[in-house]
Formats: sequence, structure tokens, C-alpha cells
Amino acid sequence: MKLIQPLCPSPAGLTRGSIFGWRWIAGSSPAMTVVTIALCALLGVAAQAQTSRMIKFVVPFAPGGTADILARLLAEEIGKAHGVGTLIENRAGAGTIIATEAASRATPDGNTVLFNANAFVINPHLRKLSYDPLTSFEPICQLVSSPQVIAVGGAAPYRSLMEMFDAARARPGALTLASVGPASTQHIAFEMLKHLARVNMTFVPFNGNGPAVNALLGKHVDSVLVNYSEVAEQLQDGTFRALATTSRSRIGELPQVPAVAEFGFNDFEAEVWFGTVVPARTPAAVVSELADWLRAALDARTVKPKLKALGLYTVGRCGAAFAADLRRRFDDYGRAIRESNIRVE
Repeated sequence: MKLIQPLCPSPAGLTRGSIFGWRWIAGSSPAMTVVTIALCALLGVAAQAQTSRMIKFVVPFAPGGTADILARLLAEEIGKAHGVGTLIENRAGAGTIIATEAASRATPDGNTVLFNANAFVINPHLRKLSYDPLTSFEPICQLVSSPQVIAVGGAAPYRSLMEMFDAARARPGALTLASVGPASTQHIAFEMLKHLARVNMTFVPFNGNGPAVNALLGKHVDSVLVNYSEVAEQLQDGTFRALATTSRSRIGELPQVPAVAEFGFNDFEAEVWFGTVVPARTPAAVVSELADWLRAALDARTVKPKLKALGLYTVGRCGAAFAADLRRRFDDYGRAIRESNIRVE
């Protein structure tokens, strides 16, 4: 059967003298031509839907922060690699609750992806929420982590974490540790460590790690627990001394600094992390596809050096492994919050 023009022509190819702008197909009946028109219309709609997919990444933090930069890096890479549209929606406020509540109500089609962090499994122990982090969402991947460092001033007498703890036991409540807080990842980590080490130190909260670092520079506090990237310069020039890292093992930038776990606190791990989830009941195939795309984006040649500059370590823990990790962290944070009687006003 010879065709006068392509079976599914573009609109520019339509000519006069045809039914609804289409020429007859030689040797076929008008009914067959109408069927062909209907088929092509369906194919056109499907193709348009494929190319016009828009994935919205909801970021529960203000623009310009680490989470926002991470989301934009990965969204751009996914858009280029897979031909989909991407949109970043920053919805900061209420300790990430506003964005998380909104994402929990989104259509479970894989087109709304929530970036989450430690607060995702901390908030339920501190506030009444309309969602459950473990049942209202499907985990995609834990993307990256940011190692934390316990540091003191370069002139401090403590050469190790245990020396500082010994001094704290000699003067209960006298030594101070500053970090972002209260009820932050770092605050809860500090309370967990105090419980394990059986020491009494005083937590001094600041509205960011930067002010906490400045307090140590000014010798207003004895120590800090902050992101490594925020004290890297001071550690390099000797202004600060790192006593321990809070990741499960030593970090590459500080190979001579032991992890807290090396001091006999085998189960201790505290890191800032960022991950992604979608609303519950999102089809498993869609979740798996998003996980593959995110892992590939983390591995992209243009993304890796930018993550390193942010002080972020690639994790790429996805699916059931990430779900188990969320459950473990949820339980650990809940226990620490109850034992330390941490509350938010």
C-alpha cells in the first residue's frame, strides 16, 4: 500500500483537499483513514506526555543553602540526561514541616520528589504532625552525608576526646559545646554522646553553625560540633584542633583524627544527611526509575567535584536499605530525645 505522505504527518505537512487536513491513504477506505487518524492522534498525545513530564523537587530549606544547591545540581543533571523538565520549589519553614506536609499530600505519580534530611525523622518526636515519615512516603535514596567534627581551640589543653571528657567529669557542667540548636541534629547527637560517655557538659545553642564557630574563635565556649566544611580552614591553620569525627569511620580529609566510635562508643554515628522520598503509593517502578536517575546524577563527572566543594560525601543508599536506615535513625533519635528531655517551645 503506497502512502501519499507519512502515516503520522506533522501539522506543517497537512494540506488542503484532505479530510480534517489529511490526504487519503491510497488503496484504503475512508474508514481505514479515520482509524489511522485516531491512532496517530493517540501516539501524538503519548509522545507529548513523555516529553512534557515535569518533576518538581520540593526543598524544605531556603535558597542558597547546601540542600538547595544539591537539589539544583541533581535536577539539572536529570533534566539533561533524561529529557524531562525539572522545577525546584523552596518551601522553608517550621523546621521542614511545611514542605513535608505539602509533599505528603501530592499525587503519588513520581513527579513530586521531596528532599529530606535529619529533621524528617526528628520532628515526629517533638511535634504533632499530619504525616508519618515512615508510612506517608516511599524512600528513594539517601544521597549524601556531611561529616561532623568535634573541635576545640588550638590552645586548648585537650589532645583527645577522652581528655576533654575526663576534664568534664572533674567539673560537671562547666565545659561547654556549641552548635546549631536547640533540637537540631547536632544537639541530639551531643546528648546521645553525653549519655554514652556519662559526662555532664553544657550545650550552647546558636541559630547556625557559623555563629557557633565564631563563639569558639572568641573563646566564649570550649568546643563545637559542626560540619567539617565549616571549620576546615581553622583546622588546617591550627586555630582549631579536631578531637573526633562523628561519622562511623575516619574521613579522608582528616585521616589522623579518630571517629567517636573508636573510643569505645561502637554504636555512635551522627552525620547530617540529605535524601529523597516520594508520596506513599507511588508505583514501585517509578520509584526505582527515580533511584537510578539520582544515582547516575550523583556519579556524573560534572557533579562530583561540586559535591566535594560542599563538603558532601556520596552515599547513594536506595530503596529498602534507605528505608531501614530511616527506621533506625527514627528509633535512635526518639530514644535520645526522651532520655535527654529535649523539647521545642
